[in-house]
Amino acid sequence: MTDLSHVDESGDVKMVDVGGKPVSRRRAVARAEVRMSAETARRLRDLPKGDALATAQIAGIMAAKRTSELIPLCHPLPLTHLAVDLKVGDEAVEIVASVETTAQTGVEMEALTAASVAALTVYDMAKAIDKGMTVADVRLVEKTKENV
Repeated sequence: MTDLSHVDESGDVKMVDVGGKPVSRRRAVARAEVRMSAETARRLRDLPKGDALATAQIAGIMAAKRTSELIPLCHPLPLTHLAVDLKVGDEAVEIVASVETTAQTGVEMEALTAASVAALTVYDMAKAIDKGMTVADVRLVEKTKENV
């Protein structure tokens, strides 16, 4: 059990102590996809700016900022940059969330949370017209750390 960072030798959960780690510039990028019918994708593409996709973008941003409140053992972090981009394809919406901080721990959970919540928001906005949508391929695609 000691291989898990949030579990101690006795099996109890714990928050990782990052107090002794140096501060570094950290970045993470996560992706998610909402698969849907071509008609649903077309309808989302045709919406005026500021509707469903803007709502999903703001939801992803808000979620990343509150990750430590949603995932119990995550450290609250000062985010220095955060972007959530959505692109409507032929039969899907692709979400890319990029998060940066200068801190003692990484921001991969914030990026994954942003991408996930943005995808769930797209799903929520279009569920009335497409019962077959799926949220898929939520994944971390990049994680970097630079000394400061």
